[in-house]
Amino acid sequence: MLRFFLVFLLIQGVLFTAEMMQPVQRLAVIPFTEGIAALSAWLVMLFDANVVSEGIIIRDVTSGFAVAIQAGCNGVEATIVMVAAMLAFPSPWRLKLWGILLGFLSIQALNLVRIISLFYIGQWNMLIFDWAHLYLWQALIMLDVLLIFLIWLRFLPRPVQGLETSHAV
Repeated sequence: MLRFFLVFLLIQGVLFTAEMMQPVQRLAVIPFTEGIAALSAWLVMLFDANVVSEGIIIRDVTSGFAVAIQAGCNGVEATIVMVAAMLAFPSPWRLKLWGILLGFLSIQALNLVRIISLFYIGQWNMLIFDWAHLYLWQALIMLDVLLIFLIWLRFLPRPVQGLETSHAV
């Protein structure tokens, strides 16, 4: 357990450090965030044609209300925590890769719901927007990461009973 925890912290440290580097921000994180904004706006436009995305911003053209998807709101940090946990846990690489792929999709799907809900909550009531943004959705996204990891653990192969090595003293 201690080995898992230390490797988990090390991988997080490496990935969070890499994420903060300017080249990674410019070449990966910002374009990814702009894609999330565009996809969010496209989903909203299926029901409301008065929405546009401009870079990382989603704007209601009628009211002028807008939200910007900043660092911490794009699902990248939550994904890093999930990836670190799956890479740190002893398991076959094939299952790690499947878990990371499906976990990433799950985090991003919930994050799209988060962004769209906050877009509409903000137009309705800014006090509730602030509470939902800072507390409710932060907790729900991290709970999603935990649930993804726990579900992934359930799909890992179990050690065969009786084949463990015992060490007599």
